[in-house]
Amino acid sequence: MRTSPALLTDRYELSMYAALLAEGRVDTPATFELFARRLPEGRRFGMVAGLGRVLEALPDFRFDAAALTWLTGAGVVGPETAAALASWRFTGDIDAYPEGETWFPNSPVLSVRSTLGEGLLLETLVLSILNHDSAIASAAARMVLAAKGRALIEMGSRRTHEEAAVATARAAYIAGFTTTSNLAAGARYAVPTAGTVAHAFVLAHASEADAFAAQIRSQGTGTTLLVDTYDTERGIATAVEVARAHGASGPGSIRIDSGDLPSAVAAARAQLDALGATETRIVVTSDLDEYLITELAPSAVDAYGVGTRVATGSGQPTAGFVYKLVELDDHPVAKRASGKGNVGGAKTPYRYPDGREAFRVDGVVPAVARPLHVPAVRGGVVVHAPTLPDIRAYAASALAALPAPARDLTSGPPAATAVLEGDPE
Repeated sequence: MRTSPALLTDRYELSMYAALLAEGRVDTPATFELFARRLPEGRRFGMVAGLGRVLEALPDFRFDAAALTWLTGAGVVGPETAAALASWRFTGDIDAYPEGETWFPNSPVLSVRSTLGEGLLLETLVLSILNHDSAIASAAARMVLAAKGRALIEMGSRRTHEEAAVATARAAYIAGFTTTSNLAAGARYAVPTAGTVAHAFVLAHASEADAFAAQIRSQGTGTTLLVDTYDTERGIATAVEVARAHGASGPGSIRIDSGDLPSAVAAARAQLDALGATETRIVVTSDLDEYLITELAPSAVDAYGVGTRVATGSGQPTAGFVYKLVELDDHPVAKRASGKGNVGGAKTPYRYPDGREAFRVDGVVPAVARPLHVPAVRGGVVVHAPTLPDIRAYAASALAALPAPARDLTSGPPAATAVLEGDPE
């Protein structure tokens, strides 16, 4: 049974909506902001992803008859609230950092200006998408920096929820990965796909030579042969021999998925060159992350396949974003709890050429700074719809613009923190 996207939320959102409706305050003008108080431990920057998926979901965020029947039957809402939700539509404005932009602690990544009730109902949807996708993009961006221009294949589908796998592929591609193994991401978002065989394919044949020959007959000599099922040195020799029998100097690539990778890559490159397969590329997989990719940087690796560590955000399954009410009826409001406070008032964020980030509550952007928000929704209508290639190009430029401290992949403090400038009144 199809579940309405409006039910992809927490019950307390509707509990608050019902109470505000009874008070007559559900239509009070309000501003909500999404931000993180800190980066994940050891990270120096984050990358935004997921805005496009939020905007995709927004037109379908409706309480249809089936959803309302379930909500009333389960006692979540009463008849008056159900009647109000039947015609509910988001009619407000959303401004946000574009996907691919970098962010730091306190960055007001997304701002929702709407009625109090509308803003509350969007909270869980916005947080669930942006927390997941930005965690993936932030981890992937570090791997892109570590790869130094070499190809990266996202292959984490089997390490996460089936729908999260599609979102992971999209976010990693935005950050700079080259391809994904996930076909749904290819069909839904036009992310380029890649993939050849697993060890099971080799084991299903009487010999490595038979497996390699079958693969080449099916996919051509440019395919990638998996050479470490039994013995890597012997597998490489067999791969070159079979490719030669099919008219090539060697296979397009070989893949190594085990062993001490720096040593294995060095030995493989030397062996390939000695056999005359100088054009054969080397692809490595096996629990790669930005640290192992950095270790492999001096070696002859041509491409990296990353699974678990990108699909789990390199151990950080959330970006740590929160969504807070900052303005009510044109007056600033702020949480003051120890360790969880925030600055009240609707903010205009910007970044200086040296990487410093700041925001003001008076809407002014210094002439030497770059505004960070773009209009995403106006009057409930989506007005921001860049193509995925455009988003990916924006992310590449954002990574290139990072100051040196942010590009350092060792564990360390954030390279910047967004700060309040100007008169908070």
